Amino acid sequence: MSKLDLVLIHAPSNYDFRHRSILYGPISDVIPSAPLFEMYPIGFVSLGAYLEKYGFHTRVVNIAGRMLRDPRFQVERFMAKLPASLFGIDLHWLPHAHGSLELAKIVKRHHPESKIVFGGLSATYFYRELIQYPQVDFVIRGDSAEVPLLKLLVQMKKNLPVDEVPNLSWKDSQGLPHHNPLSWIPPSLDEFPLDYSYPTRLVISHRDLTSILPFRNWLSYPITMALTCRGCTHGCVTCGGSAYAFQNFYGRLKPAYRHPRLLIRDIRSAQRYLRGPVFIIGDIRQPGEEYAEELLQEIKAEGVKAPLVLELFSPAGRDFFQKIREAMPHFNIQFSIESHDEGVRRTFGKKYSNREVEVTIEEALKAGCRRFDLFFMIGLPQQTFSSVLDTAAYCRHLLRELDYGKRLHPQISPLAPFLDPGSQAFEEPERFGYRRLIHTLEEHRQALLKPSWKYMLNYETHWLNRDEIVASTYEAALKFNELKLEHGLLSSRTARSVESRIREAISLVSQVDRLLESGEEDKVAHLEKLGRSTICEKKELEWPALPLWLNVSGLLRAILGRR
Repeated sequence: MSKLDLVLIHAPSNYDFRHRSILYGPISDVIPSAPLFEMYPIGFVSLGAYLEKYGFHTRVVNIAGRMLRDPRFQVERFMAKLPASLFGIDLHWLPHAHGSLELAKIVKRHHPESKIVFGGLSATYFYRELIQYPQVDFVIRGDSAEVPLLKLLVQMKKNLPVDEVPNLSWKDSQGLPHHNPLSWIPPSLDEFPLDYSYPTRLVISHRDLTSILPFRNWLSYPITMALTCRGCTHGCVTCGGSAYAFQNFYGRLKPAYRHPRLLIRDIRSAQRYLRGPVFIIGDIRQPGEEYAEELLQEIKAEGVKAPLVLELFSPAGRDFFQKIREAMPHFNIQFSIESHDEGVRRTFGKKYSNREVEVTIEEALKAGCRRFDLFFMIGLPQQTFSSVLDTAAYCRHLLRELDYGKRLHPQISPLAPFLDPGSQAFEEPERFGYRRLIHTLEEHRQALLKPSWKYMLNYETHWLNRDEIVASTYEAALKFNELKLEHGLLSSRTARSVESRIREAISLVSQVDRLLESGEEDKVAHLEKLGRSTICEKKELEWPALPLWLNVSGLLRAILGRR
């Protein structure tokens, strides 16, 4: 195999998951990936395609996905046969603190002359600590790595110094760290497309489909994404991607947007090969009403047929949904309101009423929304145990009053395993009623080795301690499961299976607690591992797709080298 310029590799959350009995609980139950967070960042696609355009040979390898799909997959053997000048590892969200650093060790062991670069929001937040690890050579800071990574590769290829590469932290020959200014912050995303022909070409050129799959069940549910922006205008207090976090830690004073016409090109790029849902990340109204209207007009003019999923950051009314209805035949909505309690929601940073939420749901469904996902969270400021359980009663009211044809799907999950670094709650915990229990990158790395998700939590609140967060999560899950069965959102068979898993998880949490309290931690390894969904069924999260998800003609064009 010829030597690549860059290999982007994605690690599991916990590299030792095959050998440890860990009760992950519901930390990933309302996202497509498993508790190992095997879904790699969508930025891998834009990074790889951007660098290929400038003549660098790149590859994406989802090590987490391969480990999860095949228990016999040998990471060390695979990595030893994968030569590259530079290996890129993402540490975007903190749950990868363990796996990313362990994978970096393996790369260094087999390729001691190669360099390793980390990137992502969590890598940026902890860059001074991260660069101290012996297996880490570089850290690219900020939310956009395309240009810094290109300049780093150019300097490496010419064997020149890297002291002028923007956003770069690096170590000199003595191992001393240096931090170049965080100076490259693109004002727009127009130069960085999500070119889905790039992963398709990788599959063909390397004859390797499994390494590029985004998550374990992707072949049966091939969802893709289109990105409206980097940055945010909102201030949700626990979010590491909030306006507060971007302004204070990632150098971005305002969001960078992608032009509507180019966003449609990204959607078309996905459609060329697949007919699954396309999730448009970011509320399309965030740049302003004119942006949203132009995007919807472009979608209508282009005749986009793929099922689209739109994200709402705030309530919307009849006019907005009528415009969506006119623009696209298949649309779905995702709206996270965090709590049914208006006081809790206001403290969290969302200042709209339940009546506005209900109007949003009603108007969306009237306009033909195929599915409306409504998300709630556990572990919020001012949220009590009873408030968590009352969420189910509120959802029962919504389903009785507003649901049209079983299209409203409420979901609830805990804020787990970590408060995001850089969020207001992480930086000023007492102001928002939090107690931070874990602080450094190394402490978070160690926390991911704990035998239960309860002990991974890096916070408690003044209203819910760790035990109460866990207990309220499972009790609320039982109530949600019951109301979904009551309203025909689940079959009786699925509901019974989910209930069984919830009760099994409750029992396992108690067993782990007893063993740890009695000093018998070694016996935890003999408990059954529970790595599957706990509080809901993964199938519950799937948006409607067209019957034939593979675009055969588009795939044939890729194989033949035609655009």
